[in-house]
Amino acid sequence: MQAITDLIMYFQKGGLVMWPLLACSITVIAIAIERFIYYKSVDSGAAFASRYCAAVRSGDFAVATELARKGSGQCAQMLADVAAIAGGKAEKSAFLESRAGIFMATLRDKLDYLGIIVTMSPLLGLLGTIVGMIGAFSIFNVEAGAPMAITGGIGEALIATATGLCVAILSLCAHSYFAHRMDNMITDMEQCFSALLEAETRRARS
Repeated sequence: MQAITDLIMYFQKGGLVMWPLLACSITVIAIAIERFIYYKSVDSGAAFASRYCAAVRSGDFAVATELARKGSGQCAQMLADVAAIAGGKAEKSAFLESRAGIFMATLRDKLDYLGIIVTMSPLLGLLGTIVGMIGAFSIFNVEAGAPMAITGGIGEALIATATGLCVAILSLCAHSYFAHRMDNMITDMEQCFSALLEAETRRARS
């Protein structure tokens, strides 16, 4: 309970800029939760990619298709759909390229907001500190010889900078985590697509 009281006290001392910083922190948490749930639902997993590629490279298309139909996530769904397409490598390549482009756009959705908050939060904190320091040094005009009041005002002003940095660090960690997961999903997807199209080329030549 005391911790909550102290937190409220620091929030009030940080000035008006603490409100947009609070909004930024809530936005980061909301995006992180939404992206985590979404990424978990669309990720087919590296294990699926490994099994699918092995089946395709061995020429066992029936097993590969069954793996895709039983698999979860967007990569498995795309591979299951492309198996139903009548045509050769060109048709399947165009289909996969189109679907992959849409999928990658949805993966990147909202990550730009995290990048903006990473940059904006420290600037908001700095702005709050500068405004607070202006107020602290104005004490010279009112209370000459009151160094304790001045240093106290500066200390309170620095709360805004510290808060801005904390929000930026939180946003940076979330952005880095989801960017890493996105890269892994795209890599798995590209491996599966490459294995399938190479197998289609070999099958066309035989």
